[in-house]
Amino acid sequence: MADQIAGHSVQRTRPFVEDSYGIPEHSAGMLTWEHVAARVAPSRNYWLSTVSPEGRPHAMPVWGVWMDDHLHFGGGRGTRKAKNLTANPQVSIHLEDGWDVVIIEGTVEEVLDLEIQTRLDDLYEEKYGMRHGTPVWRVVPRRVFAWTDFPNDTTCWRFN
Repeated sequence: MADQIAGHSVQRTRPFVEDSYGIPEHSAGMLTWEHVAARVAPSRNYWLSTVSPEGRPHAMPVWGVWMDDHLHFGGGRGTRKAKNLTANPQVSIHLEDGWDVVIIEGTVEEVLDLEIQTRLDDLYEEKYGMRHGTPVWRVVPRRVFAWTDFPNDTTCWRFN
């Protein structure tokens, strides 16, 4: 099933996994992108995984805001995550919930547009009671996984 999300052509499918996982081959019961947005937007914390220049994994909880079908988060330039993102923009980010799951894999790009930064700061202040400032990164998804009733509704979005 081809969808359009934030200007990207997206294929909504079942994930490719071992048959023993029991994920159905049919599309009935797959989740919608609206479910992803409804789960990600109000979440307070997100677990961000990055990779150091030496190849070491690094996981850290971050705050973030959902805007224009993308998750945005920030962090000081001197932080480990910022240094990792500068060297390697590949990320995996997920919610804290292991039952109602959303996992986003992709890359990040720093938000430099002042108008977008202001909109993000307004959302950040509304959500967390403070403005964030820069730097802020936008997660550009490559693949997103979600489920609420594994394996029955397990869904994967592949972004082109």
